[in-house]
Amino acid sequence: MKPFYLLVTTIIFFSFTVVEKTFSEKLSDAAISIIDNSIIYDPSYISIKYPNGDVSKNKGVCTDVVIRSYRKLGVDLQKEVHEDMVKNYSKYPNLKKWGLKKTDTNIDHRRVPNLEVFFTRKGEKLTVTRDSKDYKTGELVTWMIDHKLPHIGIVTNKKSPDGKRPMIVHNVGNGQVLEDCLFNYQIVGHFKYED
Repeated sequence: MKPFYLLVTTIIFFSFTVVEKTFSEKLSDAAISIIDNSIIYDPSYISIKYPNGDVSKNKGVCTDVVIRSYRKLGVDLQKEVHEDMVKNYSKYPNLKKWGLKKTDTNIDHRRVPNLEVFFTRKGEKLTVTRDSKDYKTGELVTWMIDHKLPHIGIVTNKKSPDGKRPMIVHNVGNGQVLEDCLFNYQIVGHFKYED
């Protein structure tokens, strides 16, 4: 009788767990994806469509970094801010220099003081500290530059060259850039907003 060989085939199943990125990680990725130092800093009042309006793609200010990053995740801050302002106009700043008597879908969402109120009302207002570990990926930071210019940026998952601070995507006049600037200006606000 010829030997009978039984071939046993072992099938190994590998289990791969796909970990979905958090909203904060996606926001950081979105901010990094729009880095472009050729963006011209232009704070001019511009009429834009509503909803999902945007200024010219080659122009923008700090708030446009935030607006464009959230829009990549399907969040239209123009619409969200406008709808909350319509219902709660008195809770938002109405600086005399703005000269507004009602909401304006062209500009309301492009003003840092309005975003600070919106993120406080609809998101989470976080503690302002001088400890870089308190600033996490996907959070928002607002500053007051030279005691007069409100500014905003997005905390990313990228670290400063010395590894001590998270890098920020913002636009303070040099385009939409990734910089180690967390403590370069006076921090006045710290927020988290996930729609």
